[in-house]
Amino acid sequence: MIGTRPEAIKLAPVAHALSERGLAPVLVLTGQHPDLSPREFGLADFPLQRLFCPGQADPHRHVGTVTAALQREFGKLPALLVVQGDTSSALGAALAAFTAEVPVAHVEAGLRTHDPLLPWPEEEYRIAIDANADLLFAPTETAAANLRAENVPGEIHITGNTAIDALVAAEADLPPPSPRERASPMVVVTCHRRESWGEGLESIASSIAELANRATIRLVLHPNPRVQTQIQARLGCVPNVELIEPRSHRDLLELMRDADLVMSDSGGIQEETPSLGTPLLVLREKTERPEGIAVGSARLVGTSTDRIVREARHLLDNPAALAAMSVRRFPYGDGRAAPRIAAIIEDWLDRRDRRSWLSSAIPRTAGSRRQS
Repeated sequence: MIGTRPEAIKLAPVAHALSERGLAPVLVLTGQHPDLSPREFGLADFPLQRLFCPGQADPHRHVGTVTAALQREFGKLPALLVVQGDTSSALGAALAAFTAEVPVAHVEAGLRTHDPLLPWPEEEYRIAIDANADLLFAPTETAAANLRAENVPGEIHITGNTAIDALVAAEADLPPPSPRERASPMVVVTCHRRESWGEGLESIASSIAELANRATIRLVLHPNPRVQTQIQARLGCVPNVELIEPRSHRDLLELMRDADLVMSDSGGIQEETPSLGTPLLVLREKTERPEGIAVGSARLVGTSTDRIVREARHLLDNPAALAAMSVRRFPYGDGRAAPRIAAIIEDWLDRRDRRSWLSSAIPRTAGSRRQS
């Protein structure tokens, strides 16, 4: 089940790994990101269904729309529904499956900030999926510990994050890094979180305008028109700030790899920058991905203009501090998460088939209990 570009990036390795085991999946696109093209993510050869449910301003309403649309498609129930992350598409699909008693596998399970408002609604969505999923693929031990603390009934497996699988595959096709001898440091920025809309984005934009005196800023605009409008109004005419259109996954990886510093509120970028060896300032108050901070690849700086500027200048003005963060690290996985997930799914399906066969083969007598 794929609704957004990040879901496509992270589920593409899973689809291919399943196919290699003879379990080729059917892709279902919800339409949350209407312009999402399977071909861009190497998924053009898989069978495809579309639900035509574009994203809505109210994410809860979109959840209901996806649930209803998928329920109408459940003519023949699948053996397993695989969802990824914490989007309204993922929750809507999971709810449809729970209602139809279709087993659910959750890729990237167990991420928590332990604050239902940061991020909203993602925190409550992933908790709801994890509470009823049959297979929970936790990317890290921290995520698995969160699931164990919640006593979820499903099987918990630590697999690594498939974002790193996608990064390793894409990086192999990138050109060599560009030389870093330049007149000023290059800082790449992305920002889009719903909790930052309005005041938070204004504060982030103010910090960018201030840092433009010290560095060249390349801000990748988010497709959301509300975010684009606010950023363009504030930074469109600021010297040394280049506003660039949304990039493909491959192009964004190249841009971040060649940067001196990245500032972002994106979850995927928090996973990718440590493995690229590029320092990251996380533009959020809380994060469900603490591993990058723990290994020294990232710092949590929030949305305060003063703090962002202070932390960025500290790194840009101190080559030793910047170099200490510019080491390639892999806190989110080794690039082999998808094969692990596919192997677990194959084993789970085999065990489920055996239980089903045994259950049907056991003679029934009056008053006998169902066995499995």
